Amino acid sequence: MNSKEEQFNRMVNTHKRTIYSVCYMFSNQPYEVEELFQETLIRLWTGFENFAGRSKERTWVYRVALNTAINLHKSKKRRVDTVPLTFDIEALDDESKSLQAHQLHDIIARLDPMDKALVLLWLDDMSYADIGAIMGITPTNVGSRLMRAKEKLIELSKKSH
Repeated sequence: MNSKEEQFNRMVNTHKRTIYSVCYMFSNQPYEVEELFQETLIRLWTGFENFAGRSKERTWVYRVALNTAINLHKSKKRRVDTVPLTFDIEALDDESKSLQAHQLHDIIARLDPMDKALVLLWLDDMSYADIGAIMGITPTNVGSRLMRAKEKLIELSKKSH
């Protein structure tokens, strides 16, 4: 039988790229990404016992990571000082670090947190039903919000050229 720690480590190893993608989407500053990654792990750990499997594990991890990112994004405005923490996170592969990926990140970063989360989930090929489960909205609402977010992205990309 696996211990709680072993189960948690397995879950984190399985979903670390998902967690990192969320963290990276909400900041491209390495110390902020690391801080957000660590805070997400803390929240996953504290909620791990209560995760009853009512949703897919990936859905729950996404929801915790996005809620953490959105909450820290909101509270970042109130913080005066931040101290960079050192934590080695496996970065995205070289292909993901291309100029196009950085340009896309810069444009998505200009969206409000909810639109940013929707686009991130959509880019990760999640179904509208799964996105709705993570975001706490209906699949129909996902579709209409996503359409508006895509329109904003097009508008923002035109402004940056």
